[in-house]
Amino acid sequence: MRDSIHNPMPSISSYLTFNGNCREAMTFYRDCLGGELVLETIGDLPMSGKIPCHMKTIVVQAMLTKGDFTLVATDMGNETQIVKGNAVAMLLDCDSEDEARSAYQKLSADGQQTHPLEDSFWGDLFGNLRDKFGNHWLIRFERY
Repeated sequence: MRDSIHNPMPSISSYLTFNGNCREAMTFYRDCLGGELVLETIGDLPMSGKIPCHMKTIVVQAMLTKGDFTLVATDMGNETQIVKGNAVAMLLDCDSEDEARSAYQKLSADGQQTHPLEDSFWGDLFGNLRDKFGNHWLIRFERY
């Protein structure tokens, strides 16, 4: 049971689905943002002896954590094609202007800078991008 005084809301984490390149993408995000990355593959599971060898490197779950930041991902999608849309983006709140500029530069490498990181009319340093894996990021440093 959730303690409504100390934890009034459940937490929400971004959960990304990849098509065989989860390890590459999550390693890229770790290199860009820092944190600890833990990967679990099919080969790590107790039932892995019954799984064909070519499937044992498939990532069941990857978790990147740094402070309150958690990004979870998998290669275990459904059987339909993965479509990267523009309805969902990951909002990265940075602790400093330098951190925001560094994250924006690293995450946009080989991707697309869809809105430059700049001072917004509401006062924050803000920009957005689509990374090389097709995922959308909003980068923000709240100045005030």
